[in-house]
Amino acid sequence: MAILGSYAQTLRSKNAGAFVLTIDVIFRSEADYQRIVQSPLLTAERIAALYSVAPGDVQVIPYPQVHAVKVTLPRAMPSGDIGDTDVYGAQQHVPLMLLEVDELSAG
Repeated sequence: MAILGSYAQTLRSKNAGAFVLTIDVIFRSEADYQRIVQSPLLTAERIAALYSVAPGDVQVIPYPQVHAVKVTLPRAMPSGDIGDTDVYGAQQHVPLMLLEVDELSAG
């Protein structure tokens, strides 16, 4: 089974302030971009379930000109707070990267 990371040229996360994460998924080709964005894979509901946040707090923004999708969601805890294990938000893309792409949803 393929994972989303195998379709991406770049898949990275970072802070967008102390309380918000942004995840960039930049696809290898327009065909890969179209296959994924036309599938039910990158919905707010699905991403919210991966990160244990409310679907209304997730934004999925496609950028067709550059074959990319940006996802924003709240951090589990503020950056630098006691117990924060990823101050920069640089490792938060992994659940999305490992998301399985089944052949039906991928076209």
